Amino acid sequence: MTTVTTTRPRPQALILTPSAEARIAALMAQAPEGAIGVKLSTPRRGCSGLAYSVDYVTEAKPLDERIETPGGTFFVDGASLLYLIGSRMDWVEDDFTAGFVFQNPNAKGSCGCGESFTV
Repeated sequence: MTTVTTTRPRPQALILTPSAEARIAALMAQAPEGAIGVKLSTPRRGCSGLAYSVDYVTEAKPLDERIETPGGTFFVDGASLLYLIGSRMDWVEDDFTAGFVFQNPNAKGSCGCGESFTV
């Protein structure tokens, strides 16, 4: 008896909206020398425990999730993946603010200012 193993494509850890992809392209167009992409991580800080942090990255870590966008490579920190699976990342601008906005199904709560979340 032969056992056949089929693998299916792994879903993306994070869904980027077209607006978020355009912002990544704009960031990469003005990236400092040596930057290979933009990276999302969830460091421990803020009222609720975890915060979203987006920064330039100069090297790829083996466990980082890599998402190719039209404007450059977007990385998701390997240690943050479990907190972000199924999330949607958008770039929103209005008259007074501009920033990345996250819809995270794993977040059980967030602080009043929206800067941090808990799982």
